[in-house]
Amino acid sequence: MTDYEKICDFQNLYKAHLNSRKGKRHKGEVIKFELELAKNLTEIQQQLIAKKYRMKGYYHFQVHEPKTRDIYAARYPDRVVLHCICDEVLVPAIGKRLIYDNAACQKGKGSHFALDRLSKFLREHYKAHGTQGYFLKCDISKYFASLDHEVLKAKLAKALKDPDVLALLHHFIDSYSTQGTPGKGVPLGNQTSQCFGIYYLDAADRLIKEKLRVKHYLRYMDDLVLAHPSKAYLRECLVQIRALVEGELHLTLNASTQIFPIKNGVEFLGWRFYLTDTGKVIRKMRAQSKVRFKRRMKKLQADYAAGKIDLLNVKQCLASYKGHLGHGNAYKLKVRTLKGFVLKRERRE
Repeated sequence: MTDYEKICDFQNLYKAHLNSRKGKRHKGEVIKFELELAKNLTEIQQQLIAKKYRMKGYYHFQVHEPKTRDIYAARYPDRVVLHCICDEVLVPAIGKRLIYDNAACQKGKGSHFALDRLSKFLREHYKAHGTQGYFLKCDISKYFASLDHEVLKAKLAKALKDPDVLALLHHFIDSYSTQGTPGKGVPLGNQTSQCFGIYYLDAADRLIKEKLRVKHYLRYMDDLVLAHPSKAYLRECLVQIRALVEGELHLTLNASTQIFPIKNGVEFLGWRFYLTDTGKVIRKMRAQSKVRFKRRMKKLQADYAAGKIDLLNVKQCLASYKGHLGHGNAYKLKVRTLKGFVLKRERRE
């Protein structure tokens, strides 16, 4: 079975539907799709086999945490196809090409993996150099909005050899561009965008790990963190990283990219990491993250009071929040916040 045939396979499309509907079974378009499930999946399959599948369009909305972002979400049939492409072809193809310390959006990896990995790097650095040394922290300006379509297509051609899969991916890539910049950007709402995001900077990963030989390097999507005893060497690393990112990948490092002492700590994924004089790694939640956490807890209370969610949903959310806080030194924050967490239902006349 070719890669394109895997995408066309009815059972694979059905599995993609099951994955796509998770957490969204109450949505109108999902309910409508499931009312004639066999018919809808067959139509998608036939269009794919005939190589005539076309995007149905996007829903546009904004989210405001941690900052305002424009989300373009594909229609449900398109989400099923995108899920099938990722699950059956794209993830297996690019997954084996990525470095181990590319931490985002992969099975067995994610934010908690990245947090633990950075802590491990700091402990290793302390054994060899104590608290002497520096961080280089790089961030890409408007990462998803700036991905170059032609560069992305060329990179995908290295990982995927089936021309029909590439043609289908090109259709999805060309279906969107950042406003005012044709040929740039991928929508934050598409699952393929996450795969594109972790793969697009692979050349930078290779440069840092294989040419520059920086052992303590970690990337989470477009956040790059390097730790090294020599400030001068990190300056040279920054020169080469900037040349690659701006020249070959057509991206821009933002103003927050800088080199600073390890003693100052580093912010990463909503936490600030400190390496103490005894070699202990302390993680403290950033002030902005604390504000967002407290705001979410208040919203949870308000949604329960208004009857928008039930007690099971509340318990699941609380378990998730407790688990996240457990990955850092946030005991006092957890106790203070949960101590005042009271659930009440609004009285209805």
